[in-house]
Amino acid sequence: MKVMNRNFHRTYEEIESFEAGIMLTGAEVKSVRTGNIRLENAFVRIENREAYLINADIPIYQFARPTGYEPTRRRKLLLHKKELIRLQTKLSGAGKLTIAPIVCYTKGRNIKLSIALVKGRGEIGKKILEMHEDIKRDQEREMKDYMKK
Repeated sequence: MKVMNRNFHRTYEEIESFEAGIMLTGAEVKSVRTGNIRLENAFVRIENREAYLINADIPIYQFARPTGYEPTRRRKLLLHKKELIRLQTKLSGAGKLTIAPIVCYTKGRNIKLSIALVKGRGEIGKKILEMHEDIKRDQEREMKDYMKK
């Protein structure tokens, strides 16, 4: 199982990445293992020396009936103390940095979340990125047509 944040590379410029465990309830684990998690609007916030995943949408597992279930609740991330300190110092030192999830996947029995320290791209940066992708796509198409001849 591997669920990617599709908007990540268009919206952010990755500086450094980390792997974190995520604390889930039983029904949430089953839901995530079936691939039901959305990371598009999610971000990570560090509060009281702990990291939390905020706005990640995990819909309710179809066979579970928990009362008062909230799909976008805060979920604690499991990071080493050195990694938390490193993230806190980089966030406080440099401006306009944030932490965003890249991908959620299983590693053995565990569910892991790959997160990254990122800098947001502006509208101009997004347009330049799209322009480079279009040029690359055109070059590949021309090369394919040339090889057919």
